[in-house]
Order: sequence, then C-alpha cells, then structure tokens
Amino acid sequence: MALRLADKQALVAEVNEIAATSESAVAAEYRGLSVEQMTAFRAKARSEGVYVRVVKNTLARRAIEGTDFACLAEALKGPLLLAFSRNDPGAAARVVKEFAKDNENLATRAVAIGGMLYGAEDLNRLASLPNLDQARSMLLGVLQAPYGKLVRALAEPPAMLARVLGARGDAGSAA
Repeated sequence: MALRLADKQALVAEVNEIAATSESAVAAEYRGLSVEQMTAFRAKARSEGVYVRVVKNTLARRAIEGTDFACLAEALKGPLLLAFSRNDPGAAARVVKEFAKDNENLATRAVAIGGMLYGAEDLNRLASLPNLDQARSMLLGVLQAPYGKLVRALAEPPAMLARVLGARGDAGSAA
C-alpha cells in the first residue's frame, strides 16, 4: 500500500527528529531476511536503545538532510534499513554485527558517526567502542593508577627493611 503525502511527511519528520539526536547510524541491506528475522532484529535493537526503520531511499535522503548523517545520502541505494544509536555510539553497530553473524542476508553498507561516512569494513571499529559504563570504568582505572603506584612506593621501604631483617635473622640462626 502506497503512503499518502501526509504519511510521507510524518515519516520524514520522525526520522529527521531521531537523526538529529542520534550519535551514530548504520545503513544495512536486509534483502532476503524473513519477517520473523526482521521482527527478532527489531526486538533486539529496541532492547539496546537503537531506533531501526526501513525507509524508502528518497524519503531517507530528505529525512537526514540538515543532520550529521547527511553524508549517508550517497550510500542509500537498494533496500536498506537505517539503525540509529541514540545514547551509545556503538550500540547500532553492535546490534547489526551480532545479528549479521547468524544471518548473512543482513549486510552493512555504510556507517556514519560525527558527520563522517565510513564503509562497511569500519563496522567492527564502531562496534568495539565502549558503552558509557565501560568508558567510566576505564576512566576510573586511569585515575586510580597513580594513587596505587604511590601507595606501593610508600609501602616498599618498610617492607624491604622487614625482608632484610628477616633474612638477617634467618642467616644468624643458621650459623
């Protein structure tokens, strides 16, 4: 069933609003996926906070105009779905990568982040970005490392003295 003009305008506005507030986007070809597979993909994406939409390419080009994802316009060819990561830049890439492991019919065509267009080969790089909790834990580790080294450096002289006295006492009792 064809979309009416009002429906098309609403769809473009919805996708534009999502694209304007998203961190990254992945365009993937879904040709050959069954309805059950697409439903499972959408459910997984929804649980990860990823917005997935199948949009005609002409409408998608209009929807991403004026956003950081305008660079995707040249990659919109064929039956594509758009996956937008709202909070976590790597979420959409992780969902697409994980789902593509079991379903070879889902093929990444383009990746966009920060207004830059990347090829499908860069999906793994984007998917390997840490999420917010992982980034916080990495930052805490970096911040705590100097203090740990300081504590070990301050504790080492008394420990060395105790080892020397212990060795001296063992040597004296053996003689």
